[in-house]
Amino acid sequence: MRLHNYAMGKWIAGKGEGQPLFDASNGETVAIAGSEGLDFEEMLHYGRKVGNKNLRKMTFQQRGLMLKTLALYLLERKEKYYEVSYKTGATKVDSWIDIEGGIGNLFANASLRRKFPDLPYFVEGEPIGLSKGGTFMGHHILVPKEGVAVHINAFNFPIWGMLEKCAVNWLAGMPAIVKPATLTSYLTEVMVQDIVDSGILPEGALQLICGSAYTLLDHVHYQDVVTFTGSASTGIQLKSNPNIIQEAVPFNMEADSLNCIILAQDAAPGTPEFDLFIKEVRKEMTVKCGQKCTAIRRIIVPEAYIEEVQSQLAKSLASTVIGDPRVEGVRMGALAGKTQLAEVKDKISQLLQHSELVYGNLDQYEVTYGDLTKGAFLVPILLRNNHPFENKGSHEIEAFGPVSTLMPYQDLDEAVELSRMGKGSLCSSIVTYDNDLARDYTIQAATHHGRILVLNRESAKESTGHGSPMPLLVHGGPGRAGGGEEMGGMRGVKHYMQRCAIQGSPTTLSAITQQYQYGGKYLEDVKHPFKKYFEELEIGETLVTHKRTVTDADIVNFANVSWDHFYAHTDATSLEGTPFTQRVAHGYFVLSAAAGLFVDAAKGPVMLNYGLDECRFTKPVYAGMTIGVRLTVKEKVKQEKRPDEDFEKGIVKWLVDVYDETGETVAIATILTMVKLKG
Repeated sequence: MRLHNYAMGKWIAGKGEGQPLFDASNGETVAIAGSEGLDFEEMLHYGRKVGNKNLRKMTFQQRGLMLKTLALYLLERKEKYYEVSYKTGATKVDSWIDIEGGIGNLFANASLRRKFPDLPYFVEGEPIGLSKGGTFMGHHILVPKEGVAVHINAFNFPIWGMLEKCAVNWLAGMPAIVKPATLTSYLTEVMVQDIVDSGILPEGALQLICGSAYTLLDHVHYQDVVTFTGSASTGIQLKSNPNIIQEAVPFNMEADSLNCIILAQDAAPGTPEFDLFIKEVRKEMTVKCGQKCTAIRRIIVPEAYIEEVQSQLAKSLASTVIGDPRVEGVRMGALAGKTQLAEVKDKISQLLQHSELVYGNLDQYEVTYGDLTKGAFLVPILLRNNHPFENKGSHEIEAFGPVSTLMPYQDLDEAVELSRMGKGSLCSSIVTYDNDLARDYTIQAATHHGRILVLNRESAKESTGHGSPMPLLVHGGPGRAGGGEEMGGMRGVKHYMQRCAIQGSPTTLSAITQQYQYGGKYLEDVKHPFKKYFEELEIGETLVTHKRTVTDADIVNFANVSWDHFYAHTDATSLEGTPFTQRVAHGYFVLSAAAGLFVDAAKGPVMLNYGLDECRFTKPVYAGMTIGVRLTVKEKVKQEKRPDEDFEKGIVKWLVDVYDETGETVAIATILTMVKLKG
């Protein structure tokens, strides 16, 4: 079967002989891959002119719902992907991480839409006043870049690698060209076929290259974004492309690294933490046959426990059933291919110049199911480096397979130093039940690791484990790990957007941001805003209320109702040395009184109070003072209609500006209401 590339809205088979791809367990030919004949420059041009145009005009809410719809669609077809995934050497558990973990990224980023406005662009941070009179101010906006996200992915996660990146750039409003590693690209192609057939994505949002793409980066430009996952050496080579440098193309590199796990001094043999440690190391050595960029490569343990750790790990690894992942009972499959097997064995040979082999065998071993001569099988290999400060190969050489090295330490400072000797990693873990120790390690080691997991009896039940990057957290690391960051919630989305500082009057910036900026002109109407439907409300529309004079009785009654008898509200004799000159009204009374002034009591489009975003009490309110309210439409976010609802709705954010008889603001807040759409 010849794989097809998806370019410029068409499925195109590569020309020429192509590259044969093999089943990792039995050596049978799975497909022929090739990209010869593709015009990479034209693909990029198409992505910018068609895909980018279609995505950037959609709002964050529309893009988020698109991700959710796609996730549900792919989840219904997941069994198809499992059947193909077995050919990569992955077990059912391995495939679950790749397939359902990848789809989970779509769901997670779909939910992230709630943190963004109902606009194609994003307003970031707080407004910044730039003048005394308040007529000149600044703000920041982020708009989707006008290019293409180019993703060059590794062989170990042909689905997750695509979806965890694409989910973010699609939400940001950018299309993607996906270049999976050719070795396992046949699995990526199967899913892309379904994505294209679904019709859920707009035209041009996704293109696929299943073969070589050596000249692709020669045609990217400054509006494009390139992300790479793979070996550090390949990443450096790609990042050094003259065109990448000349065009200043953002290049995010997430490279394989020498991740480590620390067994803390308190986690002695016999404790729950010791058992968790053994279980975690075994899992990270055998899941995906150790072919994970986050896998544990260095096992750092107290010198007093190293013999017991070695014994327990060997016993645990010996129970691992190895073979063809399609056979029931197999717990570790094959490496992705024979070339990968040869490379891992070569790296092990290099590591053996610095360490001794304490479990496993490179020359004579058996698998329970499968043919060693045809499959790319390897047993777990455990090495031991008794002098890790002198024998530095363990911190420099990575065997990308089921291989890890034990090394001892004397105290926490040594453990931290050993963790740093990997020169930057994606992840480090520490297993401890001592929170002070966990804090000390984290603060000292955080400079050298993109993520730190603290594992103990409390977190273990629900912990996703050492090797599991989460879509709403940063995935990346310094130094050897590439210095990049993927995913990371809103931060990840912003990677595909251009940040721009904007300056002008509050009224002008209100119009640009579609968020009312304090000090901007008010739009007043005789009709009460609570009588208006969502579509009828305008940004900047303001209700100026009647006024109310606060009395001593108000303060006393609110104290009795709320049970808030704080001395400043109830005891005039205790005010010496405080900012108050007399009993002060409760801040929440002021806010409640404000609501009494601006709320329209009759039933109307406003359905409920949805919450409070922010609130500040800026000036004391005493009995005898008179307050009024300016209620302004600050922002509007349309919500999706649920299946069990017979109405559409949106969230309206209101700026509540409470002021006194002098005109000074005494309290300012942002409240949210749920408002019906007129439909």
